[in-house]
Amino acid sequence: MLNLILAQAMLGLNNGVFYAMLSLGLAVIFGLLNVVNFAHGALYMTGAFLALILYSYLGVWIGIEDLHINFWAALIIVPILIGALGILIERTMLRWLYNFDPIYSLLLTFGITLVLQGLFVNFFSASGTPYPGQPESLRGVVDLGFMIFPKYRLFAIGFSIVICLAVWFIIERTRIGAMLRAGTENPDLVKAFGINVPLMVTLTFGFGTGLAGLAGVLAAPIYSVGPLMGADLIIIIFAVVVIGGMGSIMGAVVSGFALGLVEGLTKVFYAPAANTVIFFLMVVVLLVRPAGLFGRQS
Repeated sequence: MLNLILAQAMLGLNNGVFYAMLSLGLAVIFGLLNVVNFAHGALYMTGAFLALILYSYLGVWIGIEDLHINFWAALIIVPILIGALGILIERTMLRWLYNFDPIYSLLLTFGITLVLQGLFVNFFSASGTPYPGQPESLRGVVDLGFMIFPKYRLFAIGFSIVICLAVWFIIERTRIGAMLRAGTENPDLVKAFGINVPLMVTLTFGFGTGLAGLAGVLAAPIYSVGPLMGADLIIIIFAVVVIGGMGSIMGAVVSGFALGLVEGLTKVFYAPAANTVIFFLMVVVLLVRPAGLFGRQS
């Protein structure tokens, strides 16, 4: 029984990796810009597809069939491309909605989600496509004593923890992070110090969407790459962000990993509840502490 609990905890932690990474990007955007980015799941899906395209299709499209942009290069290239897409969205669409009710940005990003999903269904298919570019060094398994666990999934867990802690440190403990927080709380004062606040807002949105693209690259070797892979996650991610506290960086990270563990352990004791336990916890947290576990009470 103990081995089963530990095994499910590891599998749950593996899901928690993606909950934490995606909710982190969502929390950065909401916490610093007060924008509810419903397109976050679609950008995660786009990141996974870009990793697949760079490895399997780019060489064929440009006439060099032996060209494969490997996983390690995709970890760098894809977040930059998705971040650039986020910057384009912010500069051309979102920036005009900052003075309106947040529901308008939610509706806009929901529309962007439908457009991105439709594009990939058109060019690929609604069914998933395996990503063949998993590095040789991360193939195979590791004996953890209580279970046999894939090397790549261990790498994904460790890599995600490092990224999450690095983002938290940048936002909460550096001068750049202080400027970002000040720019959202009192933009006029920050402008008086000669800081370009609109540019800072744009780069912040691009950074948050780049995190979604990074999570997509990490997910590609684990999950089947399909147009609906983001839609399957985005509701859970919003629940994670609400539980952690809207806009709380540490809340997003801790809640993501913790809820992944809770979901995995629920499968041991009562499997039918595994798909709903996160939403049950969200209801309880909202009733007891509406601002979330790590959020600031108004």
